[in-house]
Amino acid sequence: MEQLLWIMLALLAGATLPTQAGINAALQADWARHPALASLISFTVGTAALALYVLASRIPFPSVSTSSAWQWTGGLLGAFFVTVVTFLAPRLGATAMIALVLAGQMAASVTLDHCYPERPLGLARFAGLALVAVGVFLVRRF
Repeated sequence: MEQLLWIMLALLAGATLPTQAGINAALQADWARHPALASLISFTVGTAALALYVLASRIPFPSVSTSSAWQWTGGLLGAFFVTVVTFLAPRLGATAMIALVLAGQMAASVTLDHCYPERPLGLARFAGLALVAVGVFLVRRF
């Protein structure tokens, strides 16, 4: 039962990607006039919401000295992602954009998983990746 909950949560999180891209694209078109500014507004609102949650939950802040510099780059990757999908959503359409994003995520995930002994890239995983690529082609073509 717990696995079903995690699967539903993952599907819900996935549904937020095209929704967020559409909202940010509308913000860009109607007000911000640039994907980076629309992304900044999105991150500012998200940061404020997270700050309120962390403060209300009384989550303690760990010492900065216990982290490595590369661990702070996730925010840069998030900013890049949100800005690019804000730019691409009106140009490619939500379905094609998400299909291409999914293909990129799958390729990176298979590559990263391959670094772990329990998840090597085998024929079945490669076939799954190839099917995603075929899906991207079909979504873009038709």
